[in-house]
Amino acid sequence: MTSQDWFLGCFFGRLFCREEGIQTQIPRKSTSKRSATIDGPPIESKPDYSSINGPLGPFVDTILMSLFRFKLAQRLSRSDNEVVTPDSKLPLNDFMGIIDLTSRMNAQHSNRKTVQTYAQEVLVSLFPTFILDRYPSWFAKPFPEFSAKMCAWATVVGGTWLMGECEVNDIPEMDDENGGGKRMGVLVKRCRFLEESQCASICVNSCKIPTQNFFYENMGLPLTMTPDYNTGECQFAFGKLPTAEEERAAKDTPCLMRCPSNGGMRSWHNSYGQQPRDSESGRWLKDLKALGELQKMS
Repeated sequence: MTSQDWFLGCFFGRLFCREEGIQTQIPRKSTSKRSATIDGPPIESKPDYSSINGPLGPFVDTILMSLFRFKLAQRLSRSDNEVVTPDSKLPLNDFMGIIDLTSRMNAQHSNRKTVQTYAQEVLVSLFPTFILDRYPSWFAKPFPEFSAKMCAWATVVGGTWLMGECEVNDIPEMDDENGGGKRMGVLVKRCRFLEESQCASICVNSCKIPTQNFFYENMGLPLTMTPDYNTGECQFAFGKLPTAEEERAAKDTPCLMRCPSNGGMRSWHNSYGQQPRDSESGRWLKDLKALGELQKMS
């Protein structure tokens, strides 16, 4: 075993270990010292996500999950990346393999724009080019209401394995010019991706922003995603462009109390070109910098 293998095993095992019966060893600040945290939904009511399937059934969900994992690993392991991230050792059809890869992607890049770009490129790679080349001009622009409804339906059909239980719903606040929001939304009841990552920073930079950018830039359709970190819900609003205030509020969302990095991930992303703001985050960031040096030596 090389020194790099040993370091990676210790570092990510401490931060992101989710194996049954193994407790994370991340030192935590007491709640009296931590400012502005969110408890999140009670862990006791966590759904059994393995029993939640999309409309096409578990077989198709497994195929979609495996394809997503393959494309994610392919993008992160490219030799021209600033940091090459090897695939998870978990089975291809294990959801936690996606969480492992996503967590490492966030941990290895302090520039959140890099994380957002990688995640958006993974989404692009999932679709045939002829769809992305034609959808904006053939559907999104001439038929925005129909396109929004179709994307809402497709999100439920193809994304239940990633998000957990979800349903198409209405967006009442949308005006009549945009179809009144009728069946142009998707309500995620308790997001699986957020539940397993337990990190608001990973949610914003690996899911919310890149997904919104993908639909707007690659599909020609505005999308606003509004996660509720208290309940684990997330509201998709297709056809609605997010406001600067909404995006700022999402980025400023307090960390979850159960965050595996104890807020270190947020400080890591906020510290791009800056100094960490507290000793706990400082120690976490030193570990990350050491990881970066080992990656360069490999």
